[in-house]
Amino acid sequence: MEGSGEDAAGGSIAVRPQPVEALGKGEGSRVKRIGLLTSGGDAPGMNAAVRAVVRRALAAGCVAVGVQEGYAGLIEGWMEELDHRAVGDIIHRGGTILRTARSEAFRTPEGQERALEQLRRHAIDGLVAIGGDGTLRGALALHRRGFPVVGIPATIDNDLAGTDVTIGFDTAVNTVLEAINRVRDTATAHGRTFVIEVMGRHSGQIALMAGLAGGAESILVPEVPYDLDDVCARLLRGRQRGKRHSIIVVAEGAARGFEVAQAIEARTGLETRVTVLGHIQRGGTPSGRDRLVASILGAAAVEVLLQGQSGVMVGVRGDGWVATPIDQILATPRPLPEGWIQLAEVLAR
Repeated sequence: MEGSGEDAAGGSIAVRPQPVEALGKGEGSRVKRIGLLTSGGDAPGMNAAVRAVVRRALAAGCVAVGVQEGYAGLIEGWMEELDHRAVGDIIHRGGTILRTARSEAFRTPEGQERALEQLRRHAIDGLVAIGGDGTLRGALALHRRGFPVVGIPATIDNDLAGTDVTIGFDTAVNTVLEAINRVRDTATAHGRTFVIEVMGRHSGQIALMAGLAGGAESILVPEVPYDLDDVCARLLRGRQRGKRHSIIVVAEGAARGFEVAQAIEARTGLETRVTVLGHIQRGGTPSGRDRLVASILGAAAVEVLLQGQSGVMVGVRGDGWVATPIDQILATPRPLPEGWIQLAEVLAR
C-alpha cells in the first residue's frame, strides 16, 4: 500500500516498500540502462545497496551498469554491465566492489561535462549515486545539467537529513561499542582513564550514540561546547566514589584524543591512555540493520528513477522510505538528539 507524507523539512514523498511480486517491470519508463556508483568514504552496507540496485533494475527489465571508482571513474568511462552473478555473495562484505575515490576534476564544469559525455556514450538513462554529502553534491550537479540521478545516503557519520539513518552508521557505532567494551576491561584492571577518539569531523553522531550505549563518563562532540575542567571534575568525583576506571569518548572534530589525555593527566594526576580507532570504523561486516536499510534504499532508488523522478535522495522513514530533493537535504543540518549529551552524563554518574 502506498501513502504520502512530508518530513520535518517538507517536500518528501513517502512510499511503503512493496512485496517483490508487486514490483513493477518498468513498462513505459524511458529509463532502460541504470548506472550506479559509490563515492567518497566507504561505509559498511554499500555492497548491499549495490546488490539491491542491480537486482531491482534487472527485475524491471533494465540493464545495470556499474561505474568503478566513483565520479573519477565516471569521467574516465570505467563502466561494465552487472548481472545477478556479479553481485552474488556480497551482501555481507564491507567496503564496495565498485571501489570509491574522490575526484577534484568532477567538481569543475569541464569534468561534469566529460562525465555526461561518458554517460551518453554508454547509453545510460539514469544514475544511482551511493555515498555522503559530497556524493549528493555531485548528483545534484548532474541533475541540474538535465541528467536523471537519485542518491542513496551511505556514510558512517549519519549526518544527512531526509533519512532516519544512513547506511553504515549502525555498524560503525557497534564497532566503537565493541572497542569501548574491550578498553573498559583493561581500564578496570589497571585503574586507568581511557580517551577513545572516534571519527566525526563535523558530526558527533558516532561519539554520542556509542558513548551513551557504552556508558562513557564524558562525550565530546563538535556540535556542543565543552569545558575540560568540567570533564576533569567529573572524573575526580567518580574516583572519590570508588570508580576504578573512566572512559572518555571524543569525536575527532571536537578535539584530538592525545591532547585531551594530556590535559586530563596534567589537571588530575590520573594515569590516562589513548585509543584512536581510525578507519577500522569504516570496515567490517555490515550489521543486519545496515544490510536491511541498504536493501530497501537500493530498490527504492530504482523505483524512483522508473517513476521519472530525479534530483532526490531516498531515505528510510519508519517502516517505509521517502524521496527528498537533494538541494533541500544539503541545506538542512542534522542536529544531535536534544538532551542526549546530558542524559549520558546523568547515567554515567
